[in-house]
Amino acid sequence: MKVIALKETNLDACVSEAQHERIVITRNGKPVALVVGVEGLDTEQLEIGSNPAFWELIAQRRRQRTISRAQLEEKISRSRKGHAKVTPRRVAPDAGSDTGVRKRVPSPRKKHSRRGG
Repeated sequence: MKVIALKETNLDACVSEAQHERIVITRNGKPVALVVGVEGLDTEQLEIGSNPAFWELIAQRRRQRTISRAQLEEKISRSRKGHAKVTPRRVAPDAGSDTGVRKRVPSPRKKHSRRGG
């Protein structure tokens, strides 16, 4: 952070220097302004960055319990193993009731349009 007396600078110089570091402008030795460079940021980034509610959300998240990347990957791996896709077979309601053998019922198929173009 750089400190510059108001009498020793102009706005153009402050804006240029503020793109590299924050500039505190003083009057009679006391801080009166802070110039922060925002070159490259868009309006939305500036609004979010100056929104107290956004920073409260960030603070809340930082207070939450965290896990390491290795723990996260292990948790995801366990989740995938536990939820392996199983495709149930369609069975007729009375299929195999007296023989003990189940007969597969074909899945309904979508009808495709055969219109010419």
